Amino acid sequence: MNKTTAIAKDIQNTLCGLADENTARQSCRFFKTGKGQYGEKDLFLGIRVPVLRRIARQFQDISLPVTSKLLYSPYHETRMMALIVLVNRFRQGDFEIRQAVYAHYMHHTRQINSWDLVDVSAPAIAGGYLFDKNRRPLYALAGSENLWERRIAIVSTAYFIRYQDLADTIGIAKTLLDDREDLIHKATGWMLREAGKQDQTVLETFLQAYCRIMPRTMLRYAIEKLDKTRRNHYLKGCM
Repeated sequence: MNKTTAIAKDIQNTLCGLADENTARQSCRFFKTGKGQYGEKDLFLGIRVPVLRRIARQFQDISLPVTSKLLYSPYHETRMMALIVLVNRFRQGDFEIRQAVYAHYMHHTRQINSWDLVDVSAPAIAGGYLFDKNRRPLYALAGSENLWERRIAIVSTAYFIRYQDLADTIGIAKTLLDDREDLIHKATGWMLREAGKQDQTVLETFLQAYCRIMPRTMLRYAIEKLDKTRRNHYLKGCM
């Protein structure tokens, strides 16, 4: 066994020692692991996120190859902890470290395979790295056949929204209007809603153009923070 594998195994053993069966059962229900559901075959140890963040700090100096091993764990919490390590390293690192973490992240997007794994990592890493760069990688992900890559594409724009940079939220939302997955409808509506908090005119311009063809869930999420009159206007106008 090489050093990378040995370290990853030690970390996995540490996490297994914190497992809780009751919490794991609850997580299996919450993350829809039944046959045919989005989380089918995912395995849970039953460890809460605050505990995972503490463990991530404990192992903050592990190498990127070790995080690769952890991202391929069958256990959801192990993948989550690896992503938290990557987010922390990205935020604390210089340009070379951020570049390496971003490249590593984008190489392993297929292992970021649940909505919470996407949401905890995509804005900080993909959004943070691409903020002052060309955003074409996100449009490529938006066109992926993989549900989670499409979610990474739209949720990454949360970082841009914080800085009133809304163009790519709108651009990617347009590419996802005919998506068939409810988790994409929710994520896209969420990002549109956040964009609307920064500039309601931008949101309403989008709604006026597309509310009649938007998935209903996407629309409801997008208009959630508008006043009742405006919400009803878009709901009735899109029937």
